[in-house]
Amino acid sequence: MVRRRVHNRALVQGIGSKVSGLGGLIAGFLLAASLCFGGPANPSPPNMFRPASTPADAIFHISIFVLIISGVIFAVVFWLLVYVLVKFRRSAGDDGREPPQVYGSNQVELAWTVLPILVVFVLFLATARVIHSIEDARKPPEAVEVIAIGHQFWWEFRYPSLGVVTANELHVPVSDPAHPTPTFIRLLSADTDHSFWVPRLAGKTDLIPNRTNNTWIDPHEVGIYVGQCAQYCGTQHAKMLLRVYVEPPDQFKRWVQEESKPAQVSDAFSEGRRIFESMACINCHAISGTVADGRFGPDLTHLMSRETIASGAASNTPENLRLWIHDPDAIKPGSLMPAMKLTDQDLDALTAYLETLR
Repeated sequence: MVRRRVHNRALVQGIGSKVSGLGGLIAGFLLAASLCFGGPANPSPPNMFRPASTPADAIFHISIFVLIISGVIFAVVFWLLVYVLVKFRRSAGDDGREPPQVYGSNQVELAWTVLPILVVFVLFLATARVIHSIEDARKPPEAVEVIAIGHQFWWEFRYPSLGVVTANELHVPVSDPAHPTPTFIRLLSADTDHSFWVPRLAGKTDLIPNRTNNTWIDPHEVGIYVGQCAQYCGTQHAKMLLRVYVEPPDQFKRWVQEESKPAQVSDAFSEGRRIFESMACINCHAISGTVADGRFGPDLTHLMSRETIASGAASNTPENLRLWIHDPDAIKPGSLMPAMKLTDQDLDALTAYLETLR
């Protein structure tokens, strides 16, 4: 059975869902915020109470609706409890005898049977309506299509109709409500269970090995939105971060044009390229225009166009890039990238070559 779960349903239906790695999720969000706010462009923090996309807006409103109903029920029960405690508290002249017992009140039994059924029925209808509007949304011809593949512990994004492959930073056009241009995302997993979640844009949707799930977003505000893998997937689950760059249509088109170009070759850094192509790097990474065509690691063709490395675990600076190559565990303990064990001279040459990939 295909487990296609938009986890916010659990909140709507009043069922406590099991979210593995909650501590890691919180830690990941804190890490994302700490990394992002120091950068050149401050991303929007992961806040599901500030929806900026149609699916997130629908989830937010149904959540508020459920919260209000739950609050009313809590207030009524709490008031009745206080009333009973005050009204029927033991008085000073109580002789200790049991008061008369009342049985078989049809009115009371009908009330505590019918009212909960009505509440559950109303919540069910409201929830079903929201789930239907999100899951069965029509895909317009102008929609952007993306394939998101979850890896341990990074994100691969492919734009099949645009010929673009990137990692960890998803670029999409802003959607004008008058002329929506949503982004439909096909979710796949390369290894274990993952979960795609950008709180301000959409609910959680799982990535299951050998299964295909789908989600969509149509952001209404330009900006950078922080997301996270919300399903425990291994040691570095907490640092499997992602960013969604929502850009004006013209800027998005320019980004696509730049990402579609092959890697720029410079003779000045031929030594670094020789080192890269002679090592195991080419088995995991791809760089267009070179012999490197690996699929196990991120595509590096336009590595330096990204603001972060290691799936958001560090800013993309020459110092961090050099450290990442030399000792990945220093940035992301438990990552599947091996340490290259290069000499300082070779490490400098390789880092200089990678810095030219824009």
